[in-house]
Amino acid sequence: MLELIRELAIYEKAEAEVSVSLDHFTESGFGENPVWWAFVASPPLSHSTGGNIVGADHIIGLALYYIRYSTWKGQLMYLEDIIVTENERGKGVGKLLFDRLVEEAKEKRFSGIVWQVLEWNKPAIHFYGQYNNVVFDEEWINCAIRF
Repeated sequence: MLELIRELAIYEKAEAEVSVSLDHFTESGFGENPVWWAFVASPPLSHSTGGNIVGADHIIGLALYYIRYSTWKGQLMYLEDIIVTENERGKGVGKLLFDRLVEEAKEKRFSGIVWQVLEWNKPAIHFYGQYNNVVFDEEWINCAIRF
């Protein structure tokens, strides 16, 4: 999963920005009190000539989210990242992951899903624009304090 996150950072020309350690990432998602959840995509399993299963540990897509609380709307799913490895893009993997996120948000009765997309990432903007009810909000300015 962390390899895909690094691949996204390279795509976004921000490789040096990834500073999370594997231990912190693992504890944050798989520890006693997880703060994020994810869906992953892997290729269909196939058998090699030696009888070993191929594909079970190879992740080609990732959709990572956490819960955001809005004083106006209640709980929302915040999609932190949806990533499909470069050679698997355009094959429907992202759609499967995003559709699963929508299903999860409805199952958990969240008020909706929110996320950000870089203004220059035209393929992502086009992808999200194919969904009904998607709103591209140009009214808000992103702010952050980093430590």
